[in-house]
Amino acid sequence: MTVLVLGHNCTAITAIVKECGDTTAECSDHVDTVCLRDNKIDFIISYGYRHIIGKPVIDFLKDRIINLHISLLPWNRGADPNLWSFLEDTPKGVSIHYIDEGIDTGDIIVQKPITFERDGETLATTYQKLQDQMIQLFAESWPTIKQLRHGRYRQNGVGSYHRSSDKARYQHLLTEGWNTPINSLVGRGIVK
Repeated sequence: MTVLVLGHNCTAITAIVKECGDTTAECSDHVDTVCLRDNKIDFIISYGYRHIIGKPVIDFLKDRIINLHISLLPWNRGADPNLWSFLEDTPKGVSIHYIDEGIDTGDIIVQKPITFERDGETLATTYQKLQDQMIQLFAESWPTIKQLRHGRYRQNGVGSYHRSSDKARYQHLLTEGWNTPINSLVGRGIVK
């Protein structure tokens, strides 16, 4: 099988796919059905990919496009999920889901809740822990995902969604950039 890995810095994901005997290609640009057809792509994995995957591509690879997202969906769909999980004090974790026409709204394949100690953690340390847990969850799940032998279920609840521009009004709270302690952020984005 030929797997297209979409995103930046996907070395670990690509390595896992190759270890399972699959061929890989990587891309961070827009993809279309011509690209998929010409390169004989059988499956797509999106991880930190900055572009919307359009309906023609979704239809072309029906049920063979997944996204790895560092939130416990349906919470914190879209941009900066780690930041919002603290600002709005929502559940934290990692999710692997199908891609549909919405943003991070597809059926869940597998999730893992994650908790953090508030003392001593920063946005950077929690982000790295989420990344590590995502890689581990993907490594455990890829063999059944690629064979389409896994479960799937609809996302439950309303959750939340954020654009990259939404963090502008909270930028002043990031006193140390991504090294800002999470203690200073918890609940500060809850609108009452």
